Amino acid sequence: MTAGSGVLLVLLSLSGALRAHNGDLTARETCKAGFSEEDYTALISQNILEGEKVLKVKFSSCLGTKGTHYETNSMDFKVGADGTVFATRELRIPSEQVAFTVTAWDHQTAERWDAAVRLLVAQTSSTHSGHKKGKKNAALDPVQLPNDTLLPWPQRQSSNGLRRQKRDWVIPPINVPENSRGPFPQQLIRSDKDNDIPIRYSITGVGADQPPMEVFSIDSMSGRMYVTRPMDREERASYHLRAHAVDMNGNKVENPIDLYIYVIDMNDNRPEFLNQVYNGSVDEGSKPGTYVMTVTANDADDATTANGMVRYRIVTQTPQSPSQNMFTINSETGDIVTVAAGLDREKVQQYMVIIQATDMEGNLNYGLSNTATAIITVTDVNDNPPEFTTSTYAGEVPENRVEMVVANLTVMDRDQPHSPNWNAVYRIISGDPSGHFSVRTDPTTNEGMVTVVKAVDYELNRAFMLTVMVSNQAPLASGIQMSFQSTAGVTISVMDINEAPYFPSNHKLIRLEEGVPTGTVLTTFSAVDPDRFMQQAVRYSKLSDPANWLHINATNGQISTAAVLDRESLYIKNNVYEATFLAADNGIPPASGTGTLQIYLIDINDNAPELLPKEAQVCEKPSLNAINITAADADVDPNIGPYVFELPFVPASVRNNWTVTRLNGDYAQLSLRVLHLEAGVYDVPITVTDSGNPPLSHTSIIKVKVCPCDDNGDCTTVGAVAAAGLGTGAIVAILICIVMLLTMVLLFVVWMKRREKERHTKQLLIDPEDDVRDNILKYDEEGGGEEDQDYDLSQLQQPEAMEHVLSKAPGVRRVDERPVGAEPQYPVRPVVPHPGDIGDFINEGLRAADNDPTAPPYDSLLVFDYEGSGSTAGSVSSLDSSSSGDQDYDYLNDWGPRFKKLADMYGGGEED
Repeated sequence: MTAGSGVLLVLLSLSGALRAHNGDLTARETCKAGFSEEDYTALISQNILEGEKVLKVKFSSCLGTKGTHYETNSMDFKVGADGTVFATRELRIPSEQVAFTVTAWDHQTAERWDAAVRLLVAQTSSTHSGHKKGKKNAALDPVQLPNDTLLPWPQRQSSNGLRRQKRDWVIPPINVPENSRGPFPQQLIRSDKDNDIPIRYSITGVGADQPPMEVFSIDSMSGRMYVTRPMDREERASYHLRAHAVDMNGNKVENPIDLYIYVIDMNDNRPEFLNQVYNGSVDEGSKPGTYVMTVTANDADDATTANGMVRYRIVTQTPQSPSQNMFTINSETGDIVTVAAGLDREKVQQYMVIIQATDMEGNLNYGLSNTATAIITVTDVNDNPPEFTTSTYAGEVPENRVEMVVANLTVMDRDQPHSPNWNAVYRIISGDPSGHFSVRTDPTTNEGMVTVVKAVDYELNRAFMLTVMVSNQAPLASGIQMSFQSTAGVTISVMDINEAPYFPSNHKLIRLEEGVPTGTVLTTFSAVDPDRFMQQAVRYSKLSDPANWLHINATNGQISTAAVLDRESLYIKNNVYEATFLAADNGIPPASGTGTLQIYLIDINDNAPELLPKEAQVCEKPSLNAINITAADADVDPNIGPYVFELPFVPASVRNNWTVTRLNGDYAQLSLRVLHLEAGVYDVPITVTDSGNPPLSHTSIIKVKVCPCDDNGDCTTVGAVAAAGLGTGAIVAILICIVMLLTMVLLFVVWMKRREKERHTKQLLIDPEDDVRDNILKYDEEGGGEEDQDYDLSQLQQPEAMEHVLSKAPGVRRVDERPVGAEPQYPVRPVVPHPGDIGDFINEGLRAADNDPTAPPYDSLLVFDYEGSGSTAGSVSSLDSSSSGDQDYDYLNDWGPRFKKLADMYGGGEED
């Protein structure tokens, strides 16, 4: 740097013992993969030996470091598996710095990450002599600098010509210890100002003007830079700042200078296990050195220093059997392996091991520690063969029984229950060549259940001697042999039971001709009793004989006919008759079996043919419409057609009037022989003979209707009637009877209508028996005097309030009484009645009243409809109530002012 610039940044040490920092950064445990820093910087000497380490990069991966590979784009430097950058050959660095890229890639995911590496060459420099002696502050302060080596940075030449070479200085990285107690701010660097030009200083970068803000500050006038608070390497391990120098007008007087500040790690973090409890397993009987599990503890401190170097050890082991040191742990990797033999799950199923992790390379005096628990489960191997609890077993089984457990075999196995090493598998190795038994395993108890899978016969085998072997689902462990107690003998006794007799030839078929006489012996249908060692008798009986044709001997099973067997019977299907018989022994309890006998009946010619059809129709004159005839025979071939059709010789008229012509073996034609035959019904006998041996014949009558025919050869209607046997006179008589019958029906209908009309007219008069005028009652209330009679006064009310009157029973009323309701025994009158009917009604009513000696006088009380305003009944003012006689009406004065006027009118009228 030129003396005229007046700017020089120097380093001030804050710690008495500064460690060399290689730029390796330890990131906190995270699942995000990548380098801890994007740029790594380190100081190196100009001469480097082959294999010399220059720095270490830190890469974090979610899958661990085992799958991470490193490579560089430099031919002079390589990266080891642990991230250490080293020289591949002996080098002499000609320039002031070397830059290259380090790439990390994961071979499983094929992802790649890059980080930049810059190596700064440290050279010895006589900087003091490079400045003028009289220049103030032209040299570094030796008290404040731990290293007064500055590196020249060549500047570009001016285009105007050769100028004096200006030199910039590369400031070595600044190391700041974390967790400093202050006081703050603490000075880090200062400037060697030039007195000629006033300069203003500033810094930029993360920690200055970028988050985290104001960790570092600089005095703009003096150029002194400070740290303002304690540093935490685990929060951020390095800072990259740039220092700027400008004059009072803001013009740049020097190029920006890079400042690298590294936080020196302190042992302020304990190792932390990834889990507080680790679960692992190891097979029992494992040899020493068998891998069990791995425990891992992470230390947030710098892993390249003793602060982050963790070591493991086993603190305690529970239980301490069969040895107190059954396991050991790799102090660096945390791998737990067995160290002693004797692991036996049947004795110790689980171990609890306390693991301690200590940093400072395991130094218990200076390092920080933490503990975790490793639970090691001793897993089972099949080192114990199953053994029978006894050498012999016994059981018994009834004959002819299957799916029955006859014996239970118990075993003992010390391996883990309900595992393949414990589950028993049974196998019969001898004593059952026919496969009558199998041994199934009870999944709950592990017992062997000897089961009958194929029925045994007491008459063939009275006992079985089985040899059963038991093994496990899983094979035995290496070196373990089957025990002598893994086989056992099983004795099974067979119990004799009463077995049902059986017919050896069930569904027995015999063949014979139908029509054999009654009592004929057909066959012997006998049964066999399988119980050879029991003295029993078998009796036979019929179980099913649909036609009751057969008989069976109860002792020997001989079958004979009880009736004639007929092949044409309804009980025969496909020429076979089927009967079922029962054979029963006299055992305790008795047993029985059934057998079926099938009798195939061979046809004989025992059925004569029948003529078809039974009726026919032809024209009375010979024509082409002859009658086709055939025959039906219940027998079968060869006892059926071809048939022979013949006309008998008696009576002679048959052959004179008719002829039969053969068509084929089954059909013939019947036709008229004469030119004309009178219409009518004729019985024509025809003899039909079959082809049986011997042949059978039958004469049948066919009723032939002879009728006149039209031009088409069809019988006319009149001809059909005539052919039925009715003459013309009979037909005319029938028609006359039909006409007379229709006339009589018409006259009866007219008479009924007239009778109905008269009945409607006659019913207007009232029945004398319904007259109620003689029913006189007395009441102690105002009325018409002695002449009052029991009339229905409610009819004087409004007609629409006469529900009780409408419910009055129907009957014949008086002429002077108006009907108030519908009467179902009378026909409904039309809405507009005929005037003649109304006139007749009025005249008949007048005549009845004039001639009735019991009719009331004209001034007497009659029954009318409601009398009042708007009433159609008119006024009854002609009734003079005062003329009814002298009466005392004074008592009406006691009824109130409303009756006082009435008392004055009737009682006191004469006085007034």
